[in-house]
Amino acid sequence: MLHAILSDKTVRLTALALLALAAAGLMLPAWVVNNMMFGLARGAAVLGLLVLWRTGLMSFGHGLYFGLGAYAVALSEHWLGLSDFALRILAAMLVAVVAGFALGFILRRYRDIFFAMLSLAFSMVLYGILVKTEALGSTDGFSVSQTTFLGWAPEGKQVLFTAIIAVCLALAVLVQMYLRSTLGRLTTAIRDNEIRVEYLGYSVARAIHIKYVISAALAGAAGGMMAMALGQVDPDSMVYWTVSGELVFITIMAGPGSVLAPFIGAIIFEFLRTYAFEIAPHAWQLIVGGTLLLIIFFLPGGIWSLLERIPLIRRLRHD
Repeated sequence: MLHAILSDKTVRLTALALLALAAAGLMLPAWVVNNMMFGLARGAAVLGLLVLWRTGLMSFGHGLYFGLGAYAVALSEHWLGLSDFALRILAAMLVAVVAGFALGFILRRYRDIFFAMLSLAFSMVLYGILVKTEALGSTDGFSVSQTTFLGWAPEGKQVLFTAIIAVCLALAVLVQMYLRSTLGRLTTAIRDNEIRVEYLGYSVARAIHIKYVISAALAGAAGGMMAMALGQVDPDSMVYWTVSGELVFITIMAGPGSVLAPFIGAIIFEFLRTYAFEIAPHAWQLIVGGTLLLIIFFLPGGIWSLLERIPLIRRLRHD
């Protein structure tokens, strides 16, 4: 198993890129590190959408699991006093997995726009509950205290940044190993012809259910990391439909070509939005939307399809 991981060139390229990012974080200003943390967190959620997209499905409501992960971190601190990084990540993923497993029984029966819109409906139900429930913070949400590491509370955010990179690397490796497994290879087969997959003896509904739970777990971990990086959770920034829309935006912008693509796309999105707001505070959405249109027209395979043209990356990924 370890040999398979180390011999996978996509894993090695992803590890190299994220380790280089961790090293660069030591020399970059705090606002840049913050933007990269936000990007990496969103990238983990987009990684989950990539698993679904390769199956031919797209969720417009993954803000549901992103928000559940974020609120799991905030409420575990508020109710249980948890501040440890590992425990917070586990709590975020556990809550998302339970919800994804339960809702998966419903969503695995639908396809195309029905799947996308039903997932959006569930996310807006959660948004309504959070906004109307005072015990869950209502519209104000909760603040999230400094994250600790085995009782150690480091100054600054460099350690948290490094920990987030480590989690993102682990998630990317696990997803890559999954995609190379028998069940993972069913993703494109299900997209192309579900009936033939059924004739081969596999349950399409069960396979989609598993992929949906994996996707929910990744989004939950992403929400937990975002809560720790941002230090605040509230319904508008963690659950509202615009959160799901941003994740879909990044998925399309990044492209489905590699497990590294979601993180690159998400970091680019964060800086694009930052500079667009700096340049045109009242029309930054126009700049962001125009960028997506240009990518759709000229790079239908996403940013990753452009990066793949770089000789070094092409050589590293060549099997």
